[in-house]
This record gives sequence, structure tokens and C-alpha cells, in this order.
Amino acid sequence: MAKEKTNTQKTVANTEKKSVFAFLKSRQTTTMLAIFFILFAVFLISSFISFFFNWQEDQSTLQQFFNREVIAKNLLGKVGANLSHFFIYKGFGIAAFIITYKLLYTGYAILLKKPFSKVIISWNWGLISMIWISVTLGFLPDDFAILSGVVGVEINEYLQTFIGKTGLIIALIFLFISYLIVRYKVTFDDYIENLKIKREERRLQKEAALEKQAFEASLQEPIKEEAPVSNTIIFDNKEKSTFERPLENLKPTISSFSDFSKKHVADIPVTLDEDETEDDVNIEPSLISNDVAIDIEKVEEEEHEVENLSDKLLKDFGEFDPTLELSNFRFPTFNLLRQYNESISIDPDELEANKNNIVETLKNYGIGISEIKATVGPTITLYEIVPDAGIRISKIKNLEDDIALSLAALGIRIIAPIPGKGTIGIEVPNKRPTVVSMHSAISSKKFQESQMELPIALGKTISNETFVVDLAKMPHLLMAGATGQGKSVGLNAVLTSLLYKKHPAEVKFVLVDPKKVELTLFNKIERHYLAKLPDTEEAIITDTHKVINTLNSLCIEMDNRYDLLKAAMVRNIKEYNEKFKKRKLNPNEGHQFLPYIVLVIDEFADLIMTAGKEVETPIARLAQLARAIGIHLIVATQRPSVNVITGIIKANFPSRIAFRVTSKIDSRTILDAPGADQLIGRGDMLYSAGNELIRIQCAFVDTPEVEKITDYIGSQKAYAQAYQLPEFIGEEGGTTLDNNIEDRDKLFREAAEIIITAQQGSASLLQRKLKLGYNRAGRLIDQLEAAGIVGPFEGSKARQVLISDFTSLEQLLENERNE
Repeated sequence: MAKEKTNTQKTVANTEKKSVFAFLKSRQTTTMLAIFFILFAVFLISSFISFFFNWQEDQSTLQQFFNREVIAKNLLGKVGANLSHFFIYKGFGIAAFIITYKLLYTGYAILLKKPFSKVIISWNWGLISMIWISVTLGFLPDDFAILSGVVGVEINEYLQTFIGKTGLIIALIFLFISYLIVRYKVTFDDYIENLKIKREERRLQKEAALEKQAFEASLQEPIKEEAPVSNTIIFDNKEKSTFERPLENLKPTISSFSDFSKKHVADIPVTLDEDETEDDVNIEPSLISNDVAIDIEKVEEEEHEVENLSDKLLKDFGEFDPTLELSNFRFPTFNLLRQYNESISIDPDELEANKNNIVETLKNYGIGISEIKATVGPTITLYEIVPDAGIRISKIKNLEDDIALSLAALGIRIIAPIPGKGTIGIEVPNKRPTVVSMHSAISSKKFQESQMELPIALGKTISNETFVVDLAKMPHLLMAGATGQGKSVGLNAVLTSLLYKKHPAEVKFVLVDPKKVELTLFNKIERHYLAKLPDTEEAIITDTHKVINTLNSLCIEMDNRYDLLKAAMVRNIKEYNEKFKKRKLNPNEGHQFLPYIVLVIDEFADLIMTAGKEVETPIARLAQLARAIGIHLIVATQRPSVNVITGIIKANFPSRIAFRVTSKIDSRTILDAPGADQLIGRGDMLYSAGNELIRIQCAFVDTPEVEKITDYIGSQKAYAQAYQLPEFIGEEGGTTLDNNIEDRDKLFREAAEIIITAQQGSASLLQRKLKLGYNRAGRLIDQLEAAGIVGPFEGSKARQVLISDFTSLEQLLENERNE
């Protein structure tokens, strides 16, 4: 009994401690603390300011704090006088105002949930600044000692005894410069660069002046007459000489004039005809006159930015890291997956017997074989044969059942011919199949080193190679097969591959499970990887009505993302995210990092039976358009017949996986080709990505393994909530608001003007232009509909705008006010 009482008391004490800690960590407590810091800062500012006017009169009240007859002159009474005396007079003087600023900043940081490390760094710099200012003001005369405080005076005098007054001044200057360099990253590179530029300009100016002087000196020299030589130029007064013509086209630059004058003007020989006098020679006066000065206008080069803003941000802060919020996230380890003995046992006797049976059967029908080769896989052995010349392929293909009979095997499949090879393939099941574990697929080098956007390890091929595909390039996946043949395991393999490769910031899942039991384990990773509608309790969608809303919400998300891609002038989500990481997109304009969204629907046929067209329309839109913006669909069903998956939807699912089915018709329905009816089950599947069919043994991942993985991820730090999809308001909701002017939103008129300008009535438009949440934008759309500005809800289309210009809008609002 005593032990039970002790344990009970300990439990109660632990519960009380937990409740106390929970109260201290609650948002209400932190908000109260922030408001206290802000108001206390205002209190100190008021008392400090009042102190400088009344501190001498309040000296006598400091020792009589509890005497009610003594009244302090300070605005905040005796408490303000004592605090001011402590912080200013006995403390840091006027530098004590830094404390009030830091208290204000602390309250502001707590209120806005800023990192606590920034607050600590700010206080450290504040204390350093207070000490420096206080010590510096300690040089003032004793009459101004109140400005430095006792701390400043004492430290100043103490340091002067060691390094002297001059040494202290030098030390303070050094500390000030160090503060600027460390705190504000001040360097002298720009100043040194400017000095170099100015020095170069002065050098060029000196050279220009020397050239000008040389040119003027050359013009003052007389032109000498010399005997004519072979290159003599004869001046003719009847027409312009060959000497005059170039002078008219000379460019007025220093270099051209000086070079010409130095090389030619002084050395040109002049000869006169007998009839002409020296005065008749037509010489350009400007060449021999030094009265005309050349005014050279200096043209300054335009200033150029070395780098644009995005490059500067990239240089200062580096690329944007979407994983920073969960930077300590650890991917699941390999030991969470079960390992099996996956060494393929090759039985030579079995291979020899199968070879002999195949050769004998074909020989009975007159088909000779020139060569045969066997490739042993986990569950299937592929026999490649080269028939004799002149044998028709169709003849071999028709012997499928006969070969199966001779081998006494289930699921013989003939590939005639094998694409890319000049052989015919016969796939025969092994008597002792090997289990392909998810561990071997995930840990393979091919998967771990893949650079794909959304890599999926489906299993192993006949040649025992891990088969990895990129969901982003599929872009959607259709999985089908009879009940119990491995569809659910295939879905788990797809999801497990993405969990092992992609960070929670990079991919989100929308899981639809009409059976309510297949995907429930992934509830544990809701705040890491799942996406859901606002105000919904469970992220795994099981209710048909919620499925409709979720699919329509994904259509809204798709439209919003396409608007972002259009604004960013990129073509797909990969280019958009790369541009955002390089800080070329402004988050203030609505841009953000876009994670991939994978929509997984298990048992699609059930949704079509219960919802029909309401599900088909958004699925068709997503299948056709969602590839570029990173929304990919994985749809699983037992038989994708025409009434389940229509031609529009099926045409946008080029990648398909078929597990075993019971008839050739079902195989053609899934793959548009036979073969799925000859599979052996238990994860044996055919993957189609176009015309080629690849046989794969699906990797096996059991429910306990999935549970371990989700427990491992769920135990780590997560986001505050699951990824929020846009809210969808169904047509049945309509508008419930009356046309009451008083109840309208403050942004009603501005929203109406935006809608009329764009001639497009959608909540997403108001979200982007007015920077609103979806709920408020939806209410504005409802109010605009009630006022007759936009039309009624039309599904995924934008609402019709009923007002064409601002004049009509003004008239409509005026009529409402008059009513």
C-alpha cells in the first residue's frame, strides 16, 4: 500500500510538473511576456527622459522610498526615479537608452516568433555598444559625468592608468572600426577601387594635355620649302587639292590631329608654278594658326551594376533550402526493411529439362532451332531461341499452350520477337521462385544514385536488375489486376520508395482509400508528407463526398500553380523551383517553393460507382494538365473497363502496371495487349511504358515494415500541420450572404475593380492580387455574386463577370446606397 501511495504521489507530481511546463510554453504565456517587455521598455523610456530634468531634485527621495510624504518629481514616481538612478547615474549614462531599445526588440521578436538566437545576438551587440559609448563619454568634464555614468567614468580612469589617455583613444577607435567591420561587414575595397580609378583618370588627363601641347607646337612651326620628290603633292587653285580633301573629314580628336601634324604637316614639300605667287596658294588657315583652341568634351561612361539583385542575394545567403525547416530530418534506415535470402538458385537439371522439352515440342511441329540461351530471374527464366531460316514467327506463337503442356508449367508467355533482338523469348516460371525484398530494391546502387525527380523502385527484372522508374516522367500510373495479386503491395512499394528518397518539403501525398484499411498506416506521417483540405480531421480520405472536394481542390491548386509558372515565365515545376532556389522569384508576389503532389487512389472503380461524373471530371482535368506543375496520379483498380476509366482518362495514363488477370480481354483492357493473363501472381507483373512490355517481380513490402517506417518518420519533428490544399466550396453551397452593404468586406470595392479589370471572377485571382487567404477571397466572391457583379458557380470554370466597366460598377453601387 505504501508503495502504491508513493507511486501515486510521484505520478501526481509529474503531472503537475508537465502542466506547469505546458503552461509556460503555451502561446498565451509567451504573448503576455512579449507585451510585458514592450510596456516595460515604454516605462523605462519615460522614466529616463524625466530623470534628466529632475534628477537633482529627486536625489533626496532615493533614501526615503517608503516614506509616503516624500514625492518624487519623476513622471514614474519613486520607482522611475530609482530605476533611472540605477541605470543612468550609477550605470551607463545616456547609453542606458539602448536597454529600452533591446527590450522593445525582444518583445517584438517573441510576438512574431523570431529565432531566440537573434535576440541573444542583438543583446550581445547592445551591451558592447553601451560599454563603448559610456567609456567614450567618460572623457567629458566632471560637469557632464551624468552622460557617461559611474561605469563609464570608472572604466575610463582605470584604463588610463595602464595605457594613458592617448592609448585609450586609440583603443576606442580600433574597437569602433572593428565593430563596423564585423557587424555591418564594412570593407575598404570600394574606396581602394575608387582611388585606382581616379589615379587612372589623372594619368589620362596628363597624357591628353601633353598631346594637345604637342599639337599646338606643331602648328606654330613654319612650313619649309624643299625640292620636289617622287611623292610631291602639287596644289592647284582651280580645284581642291589632295591635301585639302582629307582635312575636311578629319575627326576632331587629339590623337588624329597630333599624329597628322607630326608626321605630315611639317614635312610636306610645296612647289609653285611660274605663274603663281606664294599668295595664290590655297592653304587652310587653321593649319598654320594657333589662335583657335580645341575644346575637348570629356564623355563619362555610364555606371553598370556588376550583378543583379538575385545574384547578390544568392551570393549573400546562398540558394534557398526548402528543407531548412526540417533540417534535422532523418530518412528511414535500411534495417527497418526485412531481408530475405535472395540468391537465385540455378538448377542445371531443371534448365536442361526445360530446354529439351522446348526443343522437342517445336521439333514435333517441324520447327528447328539453331541456338538457345537461358536467363534466370527471381521467378521467371527466359529462354531465347533463334529458329532456323524460313520459319514463320506466328507459327511459334500459336504453340503457346502446347509448350505449356509439355513443360507442365503455369503461365508460359511467348514474346515473338523480343524488341531490339533477333530472338524469340519463352518465359517459363521457376519451380522455386525467389522473394524480391524491398530492402534489396531500396539499397541498390541504381536507386540510391538515381538523379530522378520522383524515383520508384518497382522490383527486379528477369535479368535480376533493380527496375527504377521516374514518376515525374510517366507522368501518371495506372495499376490493375485481379483481387489478391499484389496491387496493394505495389502501392506500398511506390510510397516506400518515395519516403526513402524525398524530403517532406519536396513531396506530398493525397491518399484516397475507399476500403478504409489499406492506407491507414500512413496517418502517422500526416504532418510530414500528407496533404489535406483545411478543417478536415483525417488526412486519409475515405468518404466519397470528401474525395470530390479534394479532387476539385487539386484542380484549384493546379490552376494556381499554372498562374505562378506563367508569372515566373517557366514551363514546368522543375524550372520554377530551380528559379526560386536561386532567389529570382519574390515571395512577396506570391511565389513559393512548390512540392510535388502524388495523388494515390486505391480501388478507383468504387468511386466511379458511387460518385460517377463528379469524380470523373476533375480526374480527367488532372490527368490531362497536371504533369507540368508536379501533380501526379497513381490509380489502382481491379479492371479498368470503359465505364470505370474513360478513354479521356486512359489516354493520359501511358504508364501502366498489370498484375495477373483471368482473361485476355482484361489484359487488353489494361495494357492494350495480351500477356497479363499468363502471369503467375504473387507480385508478378507487366510494366508498360508505351509499346514495350517489361516483366517485373514486384518488390515485397509487408505491413509490419510499413508500420516501422511510418513510426520512424512520425517520431521526428514535423510541420505544424499537414500541407493545406485550397478550400473548395461546392456548387450546392451557393451564396448564403444577403446583399447587405454593412456586412461587406472592407476590400469589396477593390476586389470588384480587380474582377472587372481582369474580366475573370475567381477566388484565386483575388488571393494573388490582394494577398488574401482562400476563405476571405471566397467570401468576397460570394458578396460579389450577391451584388450581381459576378455570375453563379460553374464548377472548375471561372465565374462570369456581369459588369463590363467601372462606370457600370459606380452606378450599381450608387443605386444600392440610394435603396
